[in-house]
Amino acid sequence: MSAALTPFVARLSAYDLGPDPAGAHRGLPSSTVSITIPGHDSLDIGWAGRPGSRRRLRAVVAGLHLHAAELRQQGYARGVWLTLSPLGVRALLGLPASALAGHVAELADVVPAMADLPERLAACRSWPERRALVERRLLDGLARHDGRADLSRMRATLAALSGTGRVREAAELLGCSRRHLSGTVRAELGVTPKEYQRLVRFETARGRLVAAAGAGEISLAAVAAASGFADQAHFTREWRSMAGCTPTEWLRAEGPDARSQKFKTSPPLGRTMGT
Repeated sequence: MSAALTPFVARLSAYDLGPDPAGAHRGLPSSTVSITIPGHDSLDIGWAGRPGSRRRLRAVVAGLHLHAAELRQQGYARGVWLTLSPLGVRALLGLPASALAGHVAELADVVPAMADLPERLAACRSWPERRALVERRLLDGLARHDGRADLSRMRATLAALSGTGRVREAAELLGCSRRHLSGTVRAELGVTPKEYQRLVRFETARGRLVAAAGAGEISLAAVAAASGFADQAHFTREWRSMAGCTPTEWLRAEGPDARSQKFKTSPPLGRTMGT
């Protein structure tokens, strides 16, 4: 990836949800903003447990959210998936992450200059060609929105919030009041400092849970302790609140073992989606 994009793009990869006719995937909360561009068909997306929220979109931009989304793609569900840091949203798309918080939107509506990207990607013959096309469009956005402007203060703010579990301690590290910190974070991200910390902790726990499952050494108590939860019960409650299911239920449906079962008859094109 271009060095100019690395501060802003957390991940750019092919995704493959396997040959499941429903092509269902639970989009879990995270500290990044995601863009999902299916290969040929549109996506049916909505908030898990809220049937009336479903929409069909050709390419999806999902802002920071504290509850799970559900994506469905007909046929063999393949496409391109990228995640942007909150700072990357402003630098590459030209708007603050707060404008997208709690929402899913059509990429063409958020960034009109990228309206033709799904069709252009569908015409590509290989993953390197698709990746190069996406990078070029992101670099165009960086130049268009002057994304190299000084973002050091907000970067320091997010680092402070990620490095401690208490908003007060983060404010002290930054040398500002809690009220000032809250106003700054809300304006840029669309969530409170505490909500951002919840997203970071949940994302960290998910990574540890997947790693433990892949190693065949799952201990919810160990994951909870390492991720900053009071105990396993606290971890499970928080996971259910944000994912709409228990950690065990999620692993059974979308963990490493579930994915390997999906791909027994047809190997994946690339990495599966993580959010």
